[in-house]
Amino acid sequence: MHSAERERLILDAIGATGFVTYRELESCLDASPATIRRDLTRLEEEGRIVRVHGGAKLPDAESETDADRLSGTPFDQSISLNLPQKQAIGRAAADLCANGEGIMIDGGTTTLQMCPYLDGKDAQVLTNSLHIVNALLPQAGTRVLLPSGTVFREQNIVLAPAGEDSMPRFYAPKLFMGAASVGPQGVMQADVILVAAERRLIDRAEQVILMVDSSKFRSSSGAIVCGLDEVDVLITDPGIPEEMRAILDRQGVHLIIAPLD
Repeated sequence: MHSAERERLILDAIGATGFVTYRELESCLDASPATIRRDLTRLEEEGRIVRVHGGAKLPDAESETDADRLSGTPFDQSISLNLPQKQAIGRAAADLCANGEGIMIDGGTTTLQMCPYLDGKDAQVLTNSLHIVNALLPQAGTRVLLPSGTVFREQNIVLAPAGEDSMPRFYAPKLFMGAASVGPQGVMQADVILVAAERRLIDRAEQVILMVDSSKFRSSSGAIVCGLDEVDVLITDPGIPEEMRAILDRQGVHLIIAPLD
């Protein structure tokens, strides 16, 4: 394989999520590890990638003043949107948790709504959201773990750079996560940093439980976190479009409709 073709494949692999591991490159390129390292060095010298521990990522596009911001709607603007639906979804999600269970909760305005219903379950919770930490701290029986990383102020979330594994040694039966949008192509987020963080959580969970209100079922561009085939359970409200119900059924996703009060 010519070096130009390898470079194209490397950039395509990184472009899918913003980060690619050396192991993934070795599996998709017909080249030795030494050749791949030389390709990455050349691409880095040209300013097209940045090599990090375990792989490579795209260069940071944001300026220093935007380094603590993520793409998408700020948390304080989205928290009040469709709040009754999010509260119903949060209650249904908490009902899936067994007493004393270890779970992971990804940051988001919908996942936040399950926190009040975890009180008394004595759960062990790994989360990257400071909003969720604050909601859980008054619960005497709930143990809380945080990864290390940078605090993104608008979302009040802790994220590590792509390729940097800052997660505690934690494996859980269930991961609860939200999304910017959901469609036939999969689960999407607006920022590749979120994609990389959520992929790390997915890799540590037995079940992926997606929590989205029905407004998220729309055509949208974004970075794909995972396909629908990686989602085990999806919790939403009665407004979900019928065509999306059919798509989820074909993909084998267990659909839970949270009733509104």
